[in-house]
Amino acid sequence: MIIAIDGPAASGKSTVARALAARLGAHYLDTGAMYRAVALKALRSGVALDDRASLGALARDVNITFEHEGDSPVPTSVLLDGEDVTADIRTPAVDEAVSPVASAPEVRAAMVPVQHAAAAGPHDVVVEGRDIGTVVFPEAGVKVFLTASAEERARRRHSELSGRGVEVAAEAVRTGLERRDEADSTREAAPLVPAHDAVHVDTTGLAIDEVVEVIAGLVTEVR
Repeated sequence: MIIAIDGPAASGKSTVARALAARLGAHYLDTGAMYRAVALKALRSGVALDDRASLGALARDVNITFEHEGDSPVPTSVLLDGEDVTADIRTPAVDEAVSPVASAPEVRAAMVPVQHAAAAGPHDVVVEGRDIGTVVFPEAGVKVFLTASAEERARRRHSELSGRGVEVAAEAVRTGLERRDEADSTREAAPLVPAHDAVHVDTTGLAIDEVVEVIAGLVTEVR
């Protein structure tokens, strides 16, 4: 079964998806990390973020893999052409670059087949991103759209960055999230919109375990 978790930046997708995968013993696929890796490669290569053809070529050539510890189905590292870029793809610079990169139809066309291949197999897979339930896996058995208040999402992202030693003003974080929301929701290719049959879950004020419990309940209902 595919469990699709979509939502805007800092809505809790990655944290919840990882915890849910661990709870269900399912595999976990972070499609956002894949687009971030492409964005990082573009920044490092000097590819203009509005050069769709070059971004598409880069996305077709890039090698993105996930590293696991032992038999854990939840990856611990993101590798870009063999280099561990787990921390590098979560910087403010990549935050700014990922929307124009991910909005390029050529990039999305390159990434979707890779995402399908990564989720192939008999196992359950928790897949998170922004167009999982609408474009990548519209046939997913469970579709969830996570949301949270703007204040809560900005607080989470600022706390995440501070925890990694990245100094950035809280107001700048919120402004960046607002720009990302606008770009993701209005882009031509696979805009950020809930699937018509997705269950909306507002994570504001909820603990991770509470959100996981809600989604795990939906999975149980479907089985």
